[in-house]
Amino acid sequence: MSYPPTSDQRDEYEVNGLMSAENGHGDGGETEADRQADEAEKADLMRRYEDFSTVDWIQDSLLERTNQSKPATHPLIVRLDQTEGIFGYIWRLLRRALEEGESWVVISLVGVVIGVSAALISVITTWLSDIKMGYCTTGWWLTQKYCCLEISPEGEGCTEWRNWGEFWPLQWLAFVAWAAIFSFSAAFIVKNFAPYAAGSGISEIKCILGGFIIKGFLSVETFFIKGLTLPLAIASGLAIGKEGPSVHVACSIGNSVARMFSRYDRSHLKMREIVTASSAAGVAVAFGSPIGGVLFSIEEMNQTFSNRTMWRSFVCALVATFTLASMDPFRTGKLVLFQVSYDRDWHFFEIPFYILIGVFGGLYGAFVIKFNLQVAAFRRKHLASHGISEAVTLAVITAVVSYMNRFLRFDMTEMLALLFRECEGGGDHEGLCQSSAQWRMVNSLLIATVVRIGLVVISYGCKVPCGIFVPSMAIGATFGRMVGILVKALYQANPKSPWFAACAPDAPCITPGTYAFLGAAACLGGITRITVTVVVIMFELTGALTYLLPTMIVALVTKAVSDQFGGGGIADQMIRFNGYPFLEKEDKEDTRDQAFSEPISHVMKRDIIALSASGIPLQQIAEIVQSTTYQGFPVVKSDSDRTIVGFVRKNELRYAVDKARRTRNLSPNAICKFEHTLPAAPLKSDADGYLQRPDIHIPRRQGSINRSPSLGAVGRRESGMEVEEVDLGEYVDETPLTVSPKMPLEIVMQLFRRMGPRVILVSDQGRLVGLVTVKDVLRHEVTEAHKHSRLNSAGNSPITPRTPYPNANINSHNNHSRGSSSSTTDGRGWESWATVVDPDGEGNGLEIALEEGYAWLHVASSRARNVLVQSWRSITGRRGQQQMGRGSAAMEYELNDD
Repeated sequence: MSYPPTSDQRDEYEVNGLMSAENGHGDGGETEADRQADEAEKADLMRRYEDFSTVDWIQDSLLERTNQSKPATHPLIVRLDQTEGIFGYIWRLLRRALEEGESWVVISLVGVVIGVSAALISVITTWLSDIKMGYCTTGWWLTQKYCCLEISPEGEGCTEWRNWGEFWPLQWLAFVAWAAIFSFSAAFIVKNFAPYAAGSGISEIKCILGGFIIKGFLSVETFFIKGLTLPLAIASGLAIGKEGPSVHVACSIGNSVARMFSRYDRSHLKMREIVTASSAAGVAVAFGSPIGGVLFSIEEMNQTFSNRTMWRSFVCALVATFTLASMDPFRTGKLVLFQVSYDRDWHFFEIPFYILIGVFGGLYGAFVIKFNLQVAAFRRKHLASHGISEAVTLAVITAVVSYMNRFLRFDMTEMLALLFRECEGGGDHEGLCQSSAQWRMVNSLLIATVVRIGLVVISYGCKVPCGIFVPSMAIGATFGRMVGILVKALYQANPKSPWFAACAPDAPCITPGTYAFLGAAACLGGITRITVTVVVIMFELTGALTYLLPTMIVALVTKAVSDQFGGGGIADQMIRFNGYPFLEKEDKEDTRDQAFSEPISHVMKRDIIALSASGIPLQQIAEIVQSTTYQGFPVVKSDSDRTIVGFVRKNELRYAVDKARRTRNLSPNAICKFEHTLPAAPLKSDADGYLQRPDIHIPRRQGSINRSPSLGAVGRRESGMEVEEVDLGEYVDETPLTVSPKMPLEIVMQLFRRMGPRVILVSDQGRLVGLVTVKDVLRHEVTEAHKHSRLNSAGNSPITPRTPYPNANINSHNNHSRGSSSSTTDGRGWESWATVVDPDGEGNGLEIALEEGYAWLHVASSRARNVLVQSWRSITGRRGQQQMGRGSAAMEYELNDD
């Protein structure tokens, strides 16, 4: 890989009398300020990626090494670096420690900000949730817990806390009204100020860590707006959680803080470490689980996880959790979110019931993912411009339904804490542990489970900050508690059965709270398809280490059931749904699939634009740069000789062309060549020790002129001669990644994952025959899955087959490294080559039902509007006739007079 000259080399070349591109003098040089501005502009263009494009990790790594190897430019630092003896050794040691310590300072600062923001979000969320039920007369800013803290330790009620109204209908109306106000506020702010703040954000962050550029997604504005609207969305009562959005908020904090340091601002590699560590801290503060956060970042977020990244994630999660614990927003003095004390051990006869809970978790995850994608397809098709109305409608429906059920009315975090408790530890809330009310509780828990599943399916993905972790845990907890009550009832009905021989006769045998705990773990694992992280998070949440083996059994069964449906967790499915260029981990592939063993020649693009190194008009290059959306171009020797010379990126080529066109006396028919490239090491030096500058030959003249490196090998005129040749060879990457056309697709996918190139050239004995990008590989995967589903459908039923995803549309783009301008985009502008459009114009399951319901609602609303309009017209018409009757004589006179 060869790069343009460093700034020091450029300065030395210009000192020797070479001209700059801007001053226009034939024999002068530009000022020092102009040279520095030009160098800063070039550095910015060299590292800049266009929005919705992908990062070339190989180029970024080499550029980072080049920046690190540059010597210091400050005179004092240069003199200190050259100092000999013990003082020089101490200085160099201190400087190395400062450079290495900067990363830990940044990580610690990010952790502190994440901890503070998490504490504020938690306090505001709790206060807003309590406002829906009533207010504190001693201080409107107090939550119900603090308002009644001195009177009732459990916070069950006191005279200082007033509900909205004396009767339940008034309280119900206030509950619904506050839910509508909160949802409207959240959706309105998100839509008008930061559209990227909607949703969970985990899918997009996974793609960003994989190299996908989404400018503004991790900006300061997104952080503030999402941090402001997240409490409103949670307090509105929607069936959503704050843990997923907390990860987005934390990553936005990490990105914003790191941008203040130039060392991180210019490097995507270092920024990826910061964002990965921030994601770990986000999970840590959301669940109070620092180790779980680190494991989440390893298992779910980043595919290229190194030991250095792991240590940074560990420190960031530790600092963030310590900051949150120091602030202690709930004044509990404990780090765990749901403190339980399961002092009774489990029994082997309970394992079948644990397996049942695991099966439910796997089926729940598959069900919610399948139908939520269909709801997302309907939302994108019909509700893209009605985000505020949708959020308010969902909040009102949720409030109306939830108020009728005790397990839906509570905040989900409070409900989880209640269901996890032992009956002997203050968990008998409203008869939850009473045998006389067990069937009533079973009915309430079953209704809460079914209703919340439906609410999660339709609510997750609406245009407010929303997560799915805690709602899934709440669903699992209600189902698990229901199973626990049934098992306890079975034991009480048959205490002498051999099945329960292991139970002590004088002590409680079944603990229903443990079943709620295991159910929460099962549904969390089913929706995310992760195992180890879920187990650790649940232990750090509750401290229930006694149930290590049952939790592992439940997680294993959930994973086994979930894998039967394939496709990965909700984050992976949303990535496919939106068509993001993201390759899954290798362990998620089915290597037995024949599609992975076929040669790359079946996937590569053949119709590509290649630049000839022997010569191409500069005007033509400018037109190619302006009129195409390619992110780079292969360079070959000539039109007849397709031998690969290298690859040039579009940003660098655009910069070089702009500089060349500002050259004085540039010929209108100037020819651009890519023949000269800088050597990796000095091969030949002039008298002053600098590299000899290659000559640029001008046609029809015997002679040569020197080239200015500051112009990217742009030739200069001498004595009135026109510049007719421009050599941009220094911008060519001479070592692009190349593979043979016979290379299996599986190996190429491993190259993309492990090395992270933007494009791989395909060469046959050194000659260019095509190229392949990540999007080509993903498009091929979707196409093969589409063919496979068609074959299965044709073999099983005559029904017209559908794509493997509810709306996958396979487009055939003949572009390489393509931007977003030529692709179908959704409301937020990113490329969606696999975007949801059913090829047959039909839906799937729930999507069909939503389509029919939407059509009926549209017709019914139109009819109702017509009836209202006709009624209003008839009323206003009668009034008009009466007025006309009262003044008929005058009106007749006027008409006759006219």
